[in-house]
Amino acid sequence: MTDAPLVLDGSSLTIETVVRVARAAGARAALAAPARAALARSRALVEAAVAGGGALYGINTGFGKLATVRVADSRLDDLQVNLIRSHAAGVGAPLPREVVRALMLLRANVLARPTSGVRPELVDALLAMLGADVLPWVPEQGSVGASGDLAPLAHVALALMGEGQVLGAAGPEPAAAALARAGLAPVRFAPKEGLAFINGTQAQTALLALLVHDAEVLWRSAAAAAAMSLEALRGTPTALDPRIHAARPHAGQVATAALMRDLLAASEIRESHRADDPRVQDAYSLRCTPQVLGAVRDGIAYARTVAEVELNASTDNPLVFDDGAVLSGGNFHGQPVAQALDLLAIALTTLQGIAERRIERVVNPDLSDGLPAFLARDPGLASGYMMVQITAAGLVAESRSLAAPASIQSIPTDANQEDFVPMGMAAAFKARRILANAQRVVAAEFLCAAQGLEFLRPLKPGRGVAMLHERIRGPGIGIGPLEADRPPAPDLERLAAAVAAGALDPLAAVPGEAYLH
Repeated sequence: MTDAPLVLDGSSLTIETVVRVARAAGARAALAAPARAALARSRALVEAAVAGGGALYGINTGFGKLATVRVADSRLDDLQVNLIRSHAAGVGAPLPREVVRALMLLRANVLARPTSGVRPELVDALLAMLGADVLPWVPEQGSVGASGDLAPLAHVALALMGEGQVLGAAGPEPAAAALARAGLAPVRFAPKEGLAFINGTQAQTALLALLVHDAEVLWRSAAAAAAMSLEALRGTPTALDPRIHAARPHAGQVATAALMRDLLAASEIRESHRADDPRVQDAYSLRCTPQVLGAVRDGIAYARTVAEVELNASTDNPLVFDDGAVLSGGNFHGQPVAQALDLLAIALTTLQGIAERRIERVVNPDLSDGLPAFLARDPGLASGYMMVQITAAGLVAESRSLAAPASIQSIPTDANQEDFVPMGMAAAFKARRILANAQRVVAAEFLCAAQGLEFLRPLKPGRGVAMLHERIRGPGIGIGPLEADRPPAPDLERLAAAVAAGALDPLAAVPGEAYLH
């Protein structure tokens, strides 16, 4: 991230920018001058509406079921403060720092939209807190994603007020002390501002944006692991022929086949058995990789479209319009985000499921066409990578149990006023766990496929596969061939970290814009 702050205008935030800010503690953002002016005009409309004396939801009335209760003008500031305090009801472990940073950035971007009707100073205060890396302690659990992520956002607002806690070096610490140390003053919310701050989908959307980015990296890495397995098993690339995929032109399928063809280009392994290969076709886990991983890619692409809309959407309530209207609606409802998260969970479970089947083919001597049992140098005396496949199977089973959709699991809340809710944060946490499992299963495939290639030397795999194989063996990752039994766990975790960090993303080996989202 450069030293120049990101300029927020409420309409041009991207997933890539969110990822950069979330994962760089020094990243800063500022409100764009046109957005500041529009927000000031919007705020004036709110103040005029309050002065008009009519009932305005959440501005001079109670909330939810209490919307019919009118609040005295002298207590309107207290109404917003009480809202924040009462809604900070989250429980459980805190959200990771990168998620909190993304959440704060997203919330500031939504508040920067003129429909929010807040003071520009509120956006400034939130961005100053982000820039100082003073991050609220936001418990993971407690949001149903209906009036937005009320509890998570209330914990952010509470810290902004100088109450509640922030993420300290050794655990939670008082927000007031952290703000003072950073030279920041606490904020007191004006009419509408507390409601505007906590009505929105920014907790689940922050998780969705990070997940989409990481899932795209994983999809490309999974295609590369599949190509490496195909080489280790001396499979045929015929199923990757572009004519096959042009005949059924799903975008993800076409892209997967193209990426794998490029990774396998100039393979000596393929040429060594082209003339006398008796196999007409490989098993589905090899032959249908473009179809399966292509569907995964298309699912991720859909989740990206949802995230890109939601990053720059007005999701608070009520909304203020330039004709002076202050309208209550339901843009805070997280159903689009929750469904996208559920689709990601299903797609990433599929990705790891087919990867585990290829692992089995590589380590199973009945299926591997000549590779030693479990890839051991001395099978029997050594068990080789027997347990790697078992570990992968356990991860896939867990992911399958988590992949049932959360977005259909509504439980009515708020005295049945909020009677259909999407459970977006539950969907996000499940998808996040599934992503981590999938990264480890793909790491397990890389581990086994790379070992399989050792038994085919001196033949070389395709250029892209060879580059990734060298990366696994080289100093960056540093996993050597298995010559004698050793615990696979450290190698698996090192490879999983490399997969998560993008170190085995084939874009580095086979550059090509077509393999991006």
